[in-house]
Amino acid sequence: MNEHLEEVIQELDPQYIDVDPLKKKYYQSIIQNEERFESLQEHNTALMVIDMQYLDAAPGHGVFAHPEKSGVPPEAQEYYFSTLDEVVIPNVQRLLRTFRSRGFEIIHTRIMSLTKDGRDRSAGHKRLNLHAAPGSKEAEFLEEVKPQGDEIIINKTASGCFTSTNINYILKNLDIHGLFVTGVYTNECVSTTVRDASDLGYLVTLIGDGCTTVTQELQDSTILTLKDRYARVIDTDTAIQEIEQYASR
Repeated sequence: MNEHLEEVIQELDPQYIDVDPLKKKYYQSIIQNEERFESLQEHNTALMVIDMQYLDAAPGHGVFAHPEKSGVPPEAQEYYFSTLDEVVIPNVQRLLRTFRSRGFEIIHTRIMSLTKDGRDRSAGHKRLNLHAAPGSKEAEFLEEVKPQGDEIIINKTASGCFTSTNINYILKNLDIHGLFVTGVYTNECVSTTVRDASDLGYLVTLIGDGCTTVTQELQDSTILTLKDRYARVIDTDTAIQEIEQYASR
């Protein structure tokens, strides 16, 4: 650490070094906002399921077609697929059943190009060689959480939905004010979407046990950054209880 910076820190009052001066303001204006419960009552809240597809959420396909070349260490792959299979998919299934039974909108996002060769992809996805062509296995949703009926599907070629698609226009047309967010990866596509949605004024709720990534450290640090700043973070049980409580009024 820079010596001058160390001196500055040493001179600070210890009780203020780790204080977030805006925490209370954000919490009162975003987390305790009663509009989020009104949004549930009026069915102006949607469930968003991010990138639960073969490209990045299935062993032996897409990013993990050749596990040793994925860039993800074996231990991280084991963590990712264990949490995905044992925690996230079952919880997303529960949320899907609850939202469907109450008649709420459900938005499914996936990475998919407009063209077979992916020439329309974002520069970032081209650099990463990330590609799910229309009609490919990589573009398919996982069977356990795939869309049903007339549920809306948003295709994108970037981490965030709001910068690369017309999702904001669609949500405005649907009169959606609140979003319950799930999916993968927590520290990439999920985080970017949560931040953008919050900046655009949506009341965002991140389902902490409805998303995952490749390490526990990345999972924890991302949720810590988003919590009470860009999103309220709750678990699946709490989310279902809220829906059943407020949507029945």
